[in-house]
Amino acid sequence: MSKFVVVLLVGFAFAKAIQAQTLKSPNGAFEMQFTLDSNGTPQYQLQLNGEPVIKKSSLGFELKNDEKSLKNDFSVVATDRSSFDETWQPVWGEESQIRNHYNEMAVTLKQAGTDRIMVIRFRLFDDGLGFRYEFPQQEFTYFVIKEELTQFAMTGDHTAYWIAGDYDTQEYDYTTSRLSQIGALHNSAISDNASQTPFSPTGVQTALMMKTDDGLYINIHEAALVDYSAMHLNLDEETMVFTSKLTPDVNGDMAYMQAPTTTPWRTIIASKNATDILASRMTYNLNEPLALEDTSWIKPTKYIGVWWEMITGKSSWSYTNDLPAIQLGKTDYSTLEPNDTHGATTAHVKDYIDFAAQHGFDAVLVEGWNQGWEDWFGHSKDYVFDFVTPYPDFDVKGIYEYAKSKDVKMIMHHETSGSTRNYERHLDTAFQFMKKYGYDAVKTGYVGNILPRGEHHYGQWTVNHYQHVLEKAAEYEIMINAHEAVRPTGIARTYPNLIGNESARGTEFQAFGGSKPNHTTILPFTRLIGGPMDYTPGIFEMDISKVNPDNDSHGNFTLANQLGLYVVMYSPLQMAADLPENYNRFLDAFQFIKEVPVDWEVSKYLEAEPGGYITIARKDKNSSSWFVGNSNGTTARTATVDFKFLEKGKKYKATIYADAKDAHYKNNPQAYKITTKNVTHKTKLDVFTAPGGGFGISVVEVE
Repeated sequence: MSKFVVVLLVGFAFAKAIQAQTLKSPNGAFEMQFTLDSNGTPQYQLQLNGEPVIKKSSLGFELKNDEKSLKNDFSVVATDRSSFDETWQPVWGEESQIRNHYNEMAVTLKQAGTDRIMVIRFRLFDDGLGFRYEFPQQEFTYFVIKEELTQFAMTGDHTAYWIAGDYDTQEYDYTTSRLSQIGALHNSAISDNASQTPFSPTGVQTALMMKTDDGLYINIHEAALVDYSAMHLNLDEETMVFTSKLTPDVNGDMAYMQAPTTTPWRTIIASKNATDILASRMTYNLNEPLALEDTSWIKPTKYIGVWWEMITGKSSWSYTNDLPAIQLGKTDYSTLEPNDTHGATTAHVKDYIDFAAQHGFDAVLVEGWNQGWEDWFGHSKDYVFDFVTPYPDFDVKGIYEYAKSKDVKMIMHHETSGSTRNYERHLDTAFQFMKKYGYDAVKTGYVGNILPRGEHHYGQWTVNHYQHVLEKAAEYEIMINAHEAVRPTGIARTYPNLIGNESARGTEFQAFGGSKPNHTTILPFTRLIGGPMDYTPGIFEMDISKVNPDNDSHGNFTLANQLGLYVVMYSPLQMAADLPENYNRFLDAFQFIKEVPVDWEVSKYLEAEPGGYITIARKDKNSSSWFVGNSNGTTARTATVDFKFLEKGKKYKATIYADAKDAHYKNNPQAYKITTKNVTHKTKLDVFTAPGGGFGISVVEVE
């Protein structure tokens, strides 16, 4: 090789390496740099106020059955810049208006020797960075992703609040540790679940919350997960670099792509203030605008239901114990002896309807109403439910008419047992049945392994199923509350009929042995970043043996904590989950649940520390009242509520539902006190919070 050729090659590599592009956030605090290294590999890094948040990190893909990956030999052929600023109104939310303000840079790359075009689009907001890959129309049309190689290089051994990476469940307790300890603690972080597939001893799930030794809070997640596999993160403990890990399909493939197409956004939210993480709306802003012309049928809802008694084991979903197995259409239930534990009976459901009407609840959920529950789980059974055939003791029409007479809505329950194909076969018929009997909302469930066999809850195939159900429901004007589905990524901006999700360790685990006392001080920083959770709070009886003598579980929270969750754990769909008889024992505390709204005009994040405490104030969208909620971790503390958010010149009456001084989640969880105080915007109020405790405050304007 001549010296001239060597100089040309070195010069070409150097030219690629110095193609740096810089993008700043609207307020100038964030700065992102994009570069190509000497191999033509795309890289980015992120700073906040001059301090590194993400060190230089590589981008790209490995492709299946292809000699050439999408990770190097790129050159920049165009860079397009723009700015955007709008304010949009969500159908429901933590506030009535959301500002969407960012600076954008789209870098168009061409790969040498292939003529492939890939665009990396960066949007830098005042609260963080979003970026995604785009593939415009070109000859390179169909390809299969073997691995996504997106990196997030950490600046140190941060404290992380994490759950184990798993393709099928997020229902784990959070572990707090240094990044370097994830591998050592991984096995102990995994508990039994109905379907689970951990993939790596250093794998974690998003949204991942971290805190640096310098007090910088960092959140990594994704937005607009559509037609793609959910992203997890795999840590290299030596380099402190996270690499994206997609959920595979039955063949081990990560995603099937057809240009023109885009990936979901990869998101990084960062701030020196933990409250800014909670206040960020970047995940929603990276989703497409509203796709529905009419949203008048989407109603924030507060409900009760025939559910907790089944979760605790007091009642059963199934109608009979006569047979070990049934076949829909072949088993004649009229010939079978009913058990005496079935919860979804006509008379019992009417009792719940009466309670809802008496106390002003919008709706009643009923589980176990339909045939098939006798052998619904664990048998890889495809045709397990038809979603329209009730048990003999559940009068669908009679209950509909009774609920309507009481001005109470009924919420449908569709457990699929993971059989997504079966659900899709029955979907139109099931939704038509719902509309006939006045149901405008459904709780869907995906307990167990996914059918078709080998697919995962968070893979591209199943993600597309959830989206199909959501869009089909919108055609019928039905709201969806999806349990065991993929964790939300802001899709509710586009389809606000996704009024709730579970996709995390919810209240039911308090009846399965308990969750950590600080669980709800972490969830708003992690699971709730992408959308509201149907956490199902409001449990007043923590000793589960008093509900079911055969269950010795104990909830790790205080009664006042359960009240505070109605503000802390935002959702437009909120359940009062306990049994009516337990609420009747504590009617003074139950008053807060009756009064607290489920739709807000303004939210103020007063104080927060992941794993420690959260205090939030929210203004009702339909009145001048405010509500304050707190969830506390394992250490008793005194929270100071500064009422400066109240309107100047006005007077308010605050009713404080707080832990008693001797309250404790372990041995005195039902110790609470209720006090009142006149307050103005100048008032500061100290409120004691017990271990596992919290408080709720209603603030009503007075003349």
